Amino acid sequence: MSVRHDHGVMPETVERANDPRIADYVGLSDPDLRRRVEADRGFFIAEGPVVIRTLVTTSLRVRSLLLTPHQRAALADVIDRVDAPVYVVAPEVMRHTVGFDLHRGAVAAVDRYPLLPLETVIEGATRIAMLERVNDHENLGALFRNAAAFGIDAVLLCPQCSDPLYRRSVRVSAGHVLTVPWTRATPWPDAIERVRALGFTVVALTPRRDAVLINTVLINTVLINTVPNAGRIAVLVGAEGPGLTAPALAAATIPVRIPMAEGVDSLNVAVAAAVSFAHFAPPGRLR
Repeated sequence: MSVRHDHGVMPETVERANDPRIADYVGLSDPDLRRRVEADRGFFIAEGPVVIRTLVTTSLRVRSLLLTPHQRAALADVIDRVDAPVYVVAPEVMRHTVGFDLHRGAVAAVDRYPLLPLETVIEGATRIAMLERVNDHENLGALFRNAAAFGIDAVLLCPQCSDPLYRRSVRVSAGHVLTVPWTRATPWPDAIERVRALGFTVVALTPRRDAVLINTVLINTVLINTVPNAGRIAVLVGAEGPGLTAPALAAATIPVRIPMAEGVDSLNVAVAAAVSFAHFAPPGRLR
């Protein structure tokens, strides 16, 4: 058992990769193993000191921290705020445990949490993102980071989107997967109609030439004057490559495209979403 002192939990030194105390961290580089282990035990992994600093500002329950001596010193103030075991291992033990050279030297195991209903997550929101079949973990993490940067209040994911709490997504998001509210939007694409019924204009990003140019969609003139309830906007984006499905496009309020130079037909989904988030940001939200 970890011992508490006046400034939090006393770190414990672990000397073997097969120590059962750090079983949550075994084989982080094996995605199949991780999905099984994390599903069975109901937790996810947060990697890196930046993510861990964000983690401790949330209400999420930390199961434990695994740190190298260097990160133990660097995260001393974080350790003082964590009511969970803190395990310190040499870099070679960290490497043998997780299955690769974890340069950041800091990981946390965190309990998963039940997802809230769509209506609860977007209650009071004015800007949300809706994602369809975004199944690349790095793109998903980047989307969450962009959502946080441009004032998106919540993210809704179709059932085919990847898990935002997968280690790589959490890391690429710089921890914003842990701060931007999100849930699964089911059934899909019926959920798009539900979002519209709640007062959102659903703006669907597409490279189709007949779509409206995003730079001609002005929040305070064209859109609000021509589309009901345009004060609440949902930006709908699809997977890298195939883009949005026909049913999703049909369910949206308006198709919109980003103007690009000749010879370039599309952008990375996270980049396209960022352009749109910035364009549709409400006045005064960004500084």
